[in-house]
Amino acid sequence: MPLNPINLGAALNEKLTLHSSLCRREAGDFQRAIQTGEDVVVACTQEKRLFSELAEQTEGATSVIRFVNIRETGGWSKDASQSSPKLAAQLVTAHLPEPEPVTTVSYSSSGRLLIIGKLDAAEHVADLLGDDFNTSIFTLGVGQGEVLQERKYPILGGDIKSLTGWLGEFKLTWMQNNPIDLDLCTRCNACVAACPEGAIGLDYQIDLDACKSHRACEKACQVAAINFSREVESSSDTFDLVLDLRPAPTFTQHAVPQGYFHSKGTDAQVLLKMKSLVGEFEKPKFVAYKQKLCAHSRNEKIGCSACMDVCSASAISSDFERQQIKVNPHLCVGCGTCSTVCPTGALSYGYPRASEQGVKLKALISTYARSGGKNAALLLHSQVRGQSLVNDLGRAARLDKDIHGVPARVIPISLWHTSSMGLDVWLSAICYGASQVWVLMTDEEAPQYKVSLTEQMAVAQSILTGLGYSGEHFKIMQVKDARDLATLDRDLQSAPAQVPLQVASFAVQAEKRTTLELALDHLINHAPVKTKAEHIALPTTGSPLGAIKLNKEACTLCLSCVNACPANALQDNVDAPQLKFIEKNCVQCGLCVKTCPEKALSLVPQLNLLKDRKEAVLLNEMQPYACIRCNKPFGTLKGIEAMLGKLAGHSMFQGAALERLKMCSDCRVIDIHTSNSEAKITDL
Repeated sequence: MPLNPINLGAALNEKLTLHSSLCRREAGDFQRAIQTGEDVVVACTQEKRLFSELAEQTEGATSVIRFVNIRETGGWSKDASQSSPKLAAQLVTAHLPEPEPVTTVSYSSSGRLLIIGKLDAAEHVADLLGDDFNTSIFTLGVGQGEVLQERKYPILGGDIKSLTGWLGEFKLTWMQNNPIDLDLCTRCNACVAACPEGAIGLDYQIDLDACKSHRACEKACQVAAINFSREVESSSDTFDLVLDLRPAPTFTQHAVPQGYFHSKGTDAQVLLKMKSLVGEFEKPKFVAYKQKLCAHSRNEKIGCSACMDVCSASAISSDFERQQIKVNPHLCVGCGTCSTVCPTGALSYGYPRASEQGVKLKALISTYARSGGKNAALLLHSQVRGQSLVNDLGRAARLDKDIHGVPARVIPISLWHTSSMGLDVWLSAICYGASQVWVLMTDEEAPQYKVSLTEQMAVAQSILTGLGYSGEHFKIMQVKDARDLATLDRDLQSAPAQVPLQVASFAVQAEKRTTLELALDHLINHAPVKTKAEHIALPTTGSPLGAIKLNKEACTLCLSCVNACPANALQDNVDAPQLKFIEKNCVQCGLCVKTCPEKALSLVPQLNLLKDRKEAVLLNEMQPYACIRCNKPFGTLKGIEAMLGKLAGHSMFQGAALERLKMCSDCRVIDIHTSNSEAKITDL
C-alpha cells in the first residue's frame, strides 16, 4: 500500500512510524505498545488472530486492542495514493469508545432436541449428533432406510397442530390419534406381522385409512400397547432445539427463530451449529419501545403498522386491547428495520444507539474533510457478507487491471445490519458534509428490507432535490456474490452529489423526530439555491412528513381526530369550537383519517417550507350551539343540526326527547328528572 505516514500523522495530529512487518520481525513494537495501557488500534484485520495471541503471551499487556481494515477498503485500489484522508478517518473512528451496554436477552438450552421427520432419517441424524443431545423424534412415517429396533430415542406421533417458540422455549402441540401407545410399545413387531392390510409401519403408526378393523394387532400385542377405543387427546411438550426434516418448514419468515433448523438432515454446518447452541447465551435487547409515541392504534382504530409489516422475524405483533404493539426480544434478530420505518421514534435501535452512530459519522466525515478529502460517499454494509464483498473488491483490484477497487472518496462503514440506519441519520450525514449515502445489500437481507429502504431513500432524495441539491444522494447497491464485483466496482465510481453550503454542528439525538427536524432545518437554511417553492411533494408511501387536507363541508368539528392523533398534531381550543394543526408534529399515520366519522380528512405527504410548519394553524372553526335551557355552549351549530337531522325520524327521538338533544348533558339529566317527577304527580 502506498501509505504516507507524514500525511496520516498530520491528519491525526500525531507523529507516526510506518510498520511494514508488524506481525513478524517488528512484533516487539506491537508488544511494547500494548504494555503502555493506552488504547491500541491495529490497522490489519488479516492477522487479527495472531495479534490477539501475541497479546495473550505478552507480560504486562493492559491495552485495549481494536482492529480496523484499511487495506481492502482503500489501500488496495487504483487511487490508493489519494486515500490518506479516508484512512485517517477510519483510524480516528477506530479510537471511539464501544457503544454503551444495554439490557440483554437470555437463552438457556440444555440440549433437549426435537427431530421431526421420517423415522429412519431422524434416527440417522440423532446417531450423528450423539450424546450431546437429549433427542426425541416426532415420526412422520418410515422412509426408505432401516430403523432401529431398540428404543434408543423417545418417539412421538400424531397430528402436529402447532410449533412455536425460540431457543430453549419451543412448544410442540399435537393430537395423539394413534391407537398404539409408543411409551408402552417394545418394538417387538408382532403387530406389524399380524396386520393383514400392512397398515402398521415400523414407526408404529397405524394408517387408519388402510385399517379394516380386524384388530389382529391388539391380540398379538403382549403389553397391551394398542387400544382403538382410546380417545384422541391434545398433547404438548417443550424442547430447546428443533430440527425439521419435512419438505416444507414450519416457520416461513425470512429470519426463523434461533434454535430452529430446516434441513435434509446431513448438512454438516447445520449439525455443527446445533452443537454450538447448548448452554447459556445472551444477546443485546436491540430495540426499545415507547408506547406513548406509538401511532399503531387509538380508539379501536389501527393506524401505523409499518414495523409489523417489515419485521422479517415475526417478532412484532399487535396488542389491540392495550392499543399498542408487542416486541418479542427472543425472536428479534436485531436488524433494526422496525426503528427506521417507525415514523414517530416509538421504536428505537438500542445497540448501537442512533446517537452513537451519529458520533461516529460526524468524526468520520469531519476527519476526512480536515485531512483534505472531498465529496465523501458513505458505503453502509453488513459485518459478514457485505464486509466480505468489500474485501473481495479490494483484492480484485490488485489482480485485475479492469477493477478499480474502493475509490478514495468512498468510505465503507460496517453495520450490524444495513437497514438499522434510516432517514434521520442519512440526512444528518449529508448535513455533516457527506456527498452520498449508499447501502450495499446482499441476499442475507430480507426482501422487505430493500422495499422499506427504497421508500425512505425516495423521501430523502425528494427533500434534497426539492431544496435544490443536485445529484443522486442515496442509492441501494444490490450485489449477490463475488460474480457481481464488476457491477459494484462501476457503481462505486458514480459522480458526487451536492452538499450543504455549511457543515452542521448538531448531534444526532436520542429522539428520532428531533434529529429529523435538526437535519431539515440545516438542509433548508444552507441549501445551494434558495427555492421559491412553499412545499415539496413527497412520495405517497413511506413519508413520515406531511399535512392533512380537510373537507370543511363534511367536517362537523366533532374533534374525534384530535383524540385519535398520537403526535399532538391536531389540537382543539378549549375556548371556542376550533380545529388546529401543527404540521411539524404530523407523522402521517392515518389514524385521524380512519377515525373521522364524516370521512372529511386525507393525508398530504409533503415538506412545508413556510414558517407556519411549526405553528398551530387554524383548519376549521364553527359557530357554537347554545343549550336551549341554560344557554351554555356545548357543541357546534352544524354538528347539532346534523344530529337532529339524522335522528328526527327515529321513534326514540320524538317530542320532548328530540328537544333534549338541544340541551347540554347537565340539562338533559335535569329535564328527564323533572319530567319523571311531573309524571308521578299527575298519576297521583
